[in-house]
Amino acid sequence: MVTVLGTGDSLLRVIEKAFPKLDIHARGNEITATGDAAEAALVQRLFDEMLLVLRTGQPLTEDTVERSIAMLREGTAAPSSVFTANILSNRGRSIRPKTLNQQNYVDAIDKHTIVFGIGPAGTGKTYLAMAKAVQALQAKQVNRIILTRPAVEAGERLGFLPGTLYEKIDPYLRPLYDALHDMIDPDSIPRLMAAGTIEVAPLAYMRGRAQPVFTKVMTPDGWRPIGSLQVGDLVVGSNGEPTPVLGVYPQGEKDVYRVTAQDGSWTLACGEHLWTVRTASDKRRNKPWRVLETQEMIGRLRAARARRYELPMLTGPVQMPERPVPMDPYALGLLLGDGCVTGRTTPGFATADRELAESLQAALPGVEVKWRGDYDYTLRRVREAGDVVTLENPVTRAMRELDLLGGRSHTKFVPEVYLHNAAHVRLALLQGLLDSDGGPVSQAGRSCRIQYTTTSILLRDDVIALVQSLGGVAYTRRRPALGRKPGRAKGRDVRYRHDAHIVDIRLPEDVQPFRLQRKLTKYQQSGGGGRPMRFIDSIEPAGREETVCIQVAAADSLYVTENYLLTHNTLNDAFIILDEAQNTSAEQMKMFLTRLGFNSKIVVTGDVTQIDLPGGTTSGLRVVQEILDGVEDIHFSRLTSTDVVRHKLVGRIVDAYGRYDAEQERLEHKQPRKKIDNRKPKRES
Repeated sequence: MVTVLGTGDSLLRVIEKAFPKLDIHARGNEITATGDAAEAALVQRLFDEMLLVLRTGQPLTEDTVERSIAMLREGTAAPSSVFTANILSNRGRSIRPKTLNQQNYVDAIDKHTIVFGIGPAGTGKTYLAMAKAVQALQAKQVNRIILTRPAVEAGERLGFLPGTLYEKIDPYLRPLYDALHDMIDPDSIPRLMAAGTIEVAPLAYMRGRAQPVFTKVMTPDGWRPIGSLQVGDLVVGSNGEPTPVLGVYPQGEKDVYRVTAQDGSWTLACGEHLWTVRTASDKRRNKPWRVLETQEMIGRLRAARARRYELPMLTGPVQMPERPVPMDPYALGLLLGDGCVTGRTTPGFATADRELAESLQAALPGVEVKWRGDYDYTLRRVREAGDVVTLENPVTRAMRELDLLGGRSHTKFVPEVYLHNAAHVRLALLQGLLDSDGGPVSQAGRSCRIQYTTTSILLRDDVIALVQSLGGVAYTRRRPALGRKPGRAKGRDVRYRHDAHIVDIRLPEDVQPFRLQRKLTKYQQSGGGGRPMRFIDSIEPAGREETVCIQVAAADSLYVTENYLLTHNTLNDAFIILDEAQNTSAEQMKMFLTRLGFNSKIVVTGDVTQIDLPGGTTSGLRVVQEILDGVEDIHFSRLTSTDVVRHKLVGRIVDAYGRYDAEQERLEHKQPRKKIDNRKPKRES
């Protein structure tokens, strides 16, 4: 009752003030409201919503109660659905919307590529956009975050200010840094900025950024932007082995095309870019691979309804240095598939194959896999003489170190230390995943394919990356949970809570996908998985972009880019935030928006009542609302003084200035009406 009514009945007093027609009393654990029936029903709904919020562990404040009352009176949304929608959690602090408009703003960012957040100061425009950017980065939906704002106070001419460049621009970027420190571990921010994962810069320094020059290229140490490569750096060639860069040649701005393979992988290239391809006729006649320009293949991608141009595949697994790991990779694959490591109980494992339980125990020193009954096993720590009871289970310790402890089936992922490791480590991990949640699928008259199923989007993408790094190809499709026939477990229906992601896999002939004998036998008896292949599916215009070309020492001039494609790749994959956009000119706004790359997202925030531009300069944020209103995949979210989440006085100040500005505008435009004489002119005599 203390949490419901507030310390010293502070929350109860807020409710009493909002419902003056009711007589509200709290006695023991009962609350009574006497008076107007409609108001009493509203109070009952209010307390129900307050209890729902409290049960999620979220605290209630006077401000929260006031906003809940406003939502219920308007009938727009349930307060509990707004106040419990967490975006991000860091160091015990959760970031979530606090008003309905803020919730709509966050939802718009999820649904649209470009979102404008327009409203007064204190409405959380930038803060919520920053939280969504960090969330997207952590979920691997984007590879980079770019934060920018105009430095108009210095006219974007910073040369006359004292200090280095960073000291000059720091005052304009400080709010972005402050928000970033609230959401990411401060110790990791310098590392992320040094790697280019997070960029913070004034708008004047953003021209030409987030373009193809920042495409990721596979190196022996992991992915690197192509624009950061220098002569002598190593990249990975088509044979999976390192090859040095011989030259870096900026190509300037060119018309580029989106080249998409039939497995969904795609890249950008200019019309003159050279591709190594072959046709079915070339293969049948044993002709060598041919080299064609992008523009030569446009309009010629089909031959008798079949895809004409085949792309080369890796001839060997990507070679990376071996890195130490806290758990055997095969054991980790099994646990990601059929393990239960919540951290609250002894780790468990579920399987109908005794062979997998024995393999798991062999791969986990100091752990005993104990059968409990049916398909359930527990993973107990083997106790030695003199051990203390409080020693942590080795499996729990390893999963905690990998940040996998407590994960659910739809949140699992492969830690980076396993994704970027030696080929035998990646293969062992993939074998564990396929032995637990995968299997061979044979069809009459066709080669056997491998199928893997998961409810985790992250794990789906990681499995695809593992397959591609070993020279294979993977296709994915989604099976919706909604409307799917329930499964059966222990005589009862079990409904599906999450969509299933099905991955169809083909691996090179020399890569063994299974260790479980029954699956391996079926796979081999069906003739194996066939040859992995990629074909160009489409080539579409994609505008003009800054491009760069590198020359490598490999004999075939190919190197591995993102998605393990063997060609140039200029993927953007960035979350870009433009703050204080009311201080951009119309030309700057156009420049910024036209820098949008594929798989990127832009959020523009600003307050059109606080423009600091020199006199006579039109705000780009004002103009863009007229130009882009109604354009598909662009959304304008407008917040008001009721969405101010700072001190209550800020909202009142905003309203007062709004009334003053409206009155001044009315007085400026008020002109005496001219009398109109509608009488016909007199005819002269």
